Amino acid sequence: MAYKKTEHYDEQVTSGLITHYKSVLNLLGEDAEREGLVKTPERLAKAMQYLTQGYHLDAKAIINSAKFHEQVSEMIVVKDIEIYSMCEHHMLPFIGKAHVAYIPNGWITGLSKIARVVDVYARRLQVQERLTVQIMNAIKETLNPLGVAVVIEAKHLCMMMRGVQKQNSVTTTSAFDGEFQKNSTRGEFLRLITADLD
Repeated sequence: MAYKKTEHYDEQVTSGLITHYKSVLNLLGEDAEREGLVKTPERLAKAMQYLTQGYHLDAKAIINSAKFHEQVSEMIVVKDIEIYSMCEHHMLPFIGKAHVAYIPNGWITGLSKIARVVDVYARRLQVQERLTVQIMNAIKETLNPLGVAVVIEAKHLCMMMRGVQKQNSVTTTSAFDGEFQKNSTRGEFLRLITADLD
């Protein structure tokens, strides 16, 4: 039995992107019809739709799909959430991890939903600074917690492959709201995300 991969993409978007990517290849001095490149425009068209699928997802709806009333008020931390995003300035990837925490105020959400919210905003053309704040605001606006904290650490290929070509630089961004604006609460969060609990 032959292997058949099933994927679903917008046919009109795919067709338009294929046309443009063929032109890009030719403008770069390549032959878009040679064997190794003949299917590249289609692959790239589908890849870009996958990498930017966050435009079609609703972070608040995701949180609300698993929102539970719970009388807990201790910090909830989900750390080391992988991030794969695209820099909007050069359309090159930036890769890293997000650490997200909130202090419930009567409502919690499924832990996997926090990771999904990160993906909703990461799977767009982004800047790390905005991504950090968008994640925080989505949690703040849906759960109305006592506080939210988000820290993102990432390596940007636009700095590694081109430009200054700094291979080991890591960019860290943070956003804190509510109780996390207090030094003691923020300090506890930062200790938790840097601790090795094994």
